[in-house]
Amino acid sequence: MTDITEVTAAPSPDLLTPDNCAVLFVDHQPQMFFGTGSGDRTAVINSTVGLAKAAKAFDVPVVLSTVAAESFSGPLMPQLADVFPDQKIVDRTTMNAWEDPAFVDAVKATGRRKLVIAGLWTEVCVVLPALSAIAQGYEVYVVTDASGGVSPQAHEHAVQRMVQAGAIPVTWVQVLLELQRDWARAETYGAVMDVVKEHAGAYGLGVVYAQAVIGAHAAG
Repeated sequence: MTDITEVTAAPSPDLLTPDNCAVLFVDHQPQMFFGTGSGDRTAVINSTVGLAKAAKAFDVPVVLSTVAAESFSGPLMPQLADVFPDQKIVDRTTMNAWEDPAFVDAVKATGRRKLVIAGLWTEVCVVLPALSAIAQGYEVYVVTDASGGVSPQAHEHAVQRMVQAGAIPVTWVQVLLELQRDWARAETYGAVMDVVKEHAGAYGLGVVYAQAVIGAHAAG
C-alpha cells in the first residue's frame, strides 16, 4: 500500500526530460514515403518535423539515419534536414539500424538511455532497432504519428509488437509537452508555442486565438 505521508509533488522517473532522452530519426526518405500507406503521408511529414523542432527547442540530442541514400531511397527529407543543418547523417546498408556500428556509436555518444524513435517503415526500420535497443537495456518510446508502414495493418501490428516487447507508444505533441511540462518554464515557452502554432493543427490555431484575444501571455 502507498504511504500517503511519503507522497510528494515530484515527477515520475518514467517521464521524458531534456536531460534523459535522445531522438532517433530513421529513414525519412522519399522512396520510403512512396511506399507508406498506413495513413496520410503529409501528416507524417508534419509530425516528423514537429518532433524534430521539439528536440531542437529543448536541445535534446538527435541521431539522423538513412538507408541506401545514394543507391535507392534518396536523401533525408529536406524539411527534417533543415532543422539540423550541421548534423551528420548516418547512411547504412542494413535495414536494422542497430546492426550498423556507426549508428549504434552515434546513439551511445548521446549518453541517453531513453530513446525516442520515429521512422519509415514502422514494421521494418522502426521495429528492428527498437527491439534490438530494448534487448540491450534501453527504454524505447515510439512516436507513432511520425512513423508509417506500408499499410494500416503493418503499422498497427508493428506498434503492437514493440509494445509487447516493452516499448511505449507516444505522439509528437505528447513528447513536446512532456519535455515542457510546466508553462512557467519561460526559457522554452516561446519555442514550444512556435512549434505548436506551426505544426499542431487546431491546437496551434487555438493558441493563436488565445494570444490574440487574451494576450501574448496566454498559456497552454
